[in-house]
Amino acid sequence: MSAPKCLILRAPGINCERETLHAFARAGGAPSFVHSQQLLAQPERLDAYAILAVPGGFSYGDDISSGRVLAQEIKAALGERILKFTQRGGLVLGICNGFQVLVRLGLLPCTQGRLEEEVTLTHNLSNHYECRWVTLQTTKSRCLFLPAGLTLRWPAAHGEGRLVARDPALQRLLLDEGYAAALYVDAQGQPTERYPQNPNGTPLAMAGLTDRSGRVLGVMPHPDRSYLPTHMPDWRRTQIERGQLPLDGDGMVVFREMVRLARAEG
Repeated sequence: MSAPKCLILRAPGINCERETLHAFARAGGAPSFVHSQQLLAQPERLDAYAILAVPGGFSYGDDISSGRVLAQEIKAALGERILKFTQRGGLVLGICNGFQVLVRLGLLPCTQGRLEEEVTLTHNLSNHYECRWVTLQTTKSRCLFLPAGLTLRWPAAHGEGRLVARDPALQRLLLDEGYAAALYVDAQGQPTERYPQNPNGTPLAMAGLTDRSGRVLGVMPHPDRSYLPTHMPDWRRTQIERGQLPLDGDGMVVFREMVRLARAEG
């Protein structure tokens, strides 16, 4: 069976595309870079892929607000094609700045099935850029490729990561209706809004969202910076205690599960 084709989007200011491409290749996918201007000029190129990934970084220098410019470009050129991509079986991943792009595009959480900005990712309550390891717990969510019940350590690196719904009632609905795919947890494994375990102060501890279909995932912390065992902060201790390193770091599960699902459905 052929490897699922993965479109790794490049754009001015994105700086995590190489890690994202390597992670998908390691998972058995067939990733390739496509610059945003190429995709905007030829939106039909998206139809040749099974997976679309929007990596982290600072697209367009995060002018206006994080991810806003790239989101508006995509919405103007691709628009409903993005929704049709998921409806025909495509999978989408947005990491950090990529998550911000998908939120401002209206693809997440997309509770009504249309491109509408329902939530925002605003400034951290600490009022500065946060760069630290966090612990996440995956929930029993709508997401088709992120298993529930996992405890994962990924690094967070963002200044605008506080996820807030436009309607306060929607914040609770996202959790209750399975849109919240991952939560920040404390040392006891309990969801937390406390700093620094929750580095941005997001209400109800939400660290990532999926959409109505479960085919789109956006996360603020970086699986692309924790997919190798040597990425993990205690990898030397793990190697000594176990006598060898595990095959993967904690972030690799996202890439493996996306490729597995794309291959199964392809």
